[in-house]
Amino acid sequence: MSNVTRMRHVLPLPADVVAATNALDSALIKAIDTAKEAGLPQGLIAAILHGQAHAETHKMVSS
Repeated sequence: MSNVTRMRHVLPLPADVVAATNALDSALIKAIDTAKEAGLPQGLIAAILHGQAHAETHKMVSS
């Protein structure tokens, strides 16, 4: 996926936003790895992540 551009690397962001984004990435990667090691099916992991993203989006647009 070398042809995919991450927007956060293109846009100038304050240092605290970059730090928070990196911490979020790291936490997600660690949680996904833990779930895989526990034997959760990839489909279930994807469904949980999708559901959380949907819920957070709903919160953001409903406020």
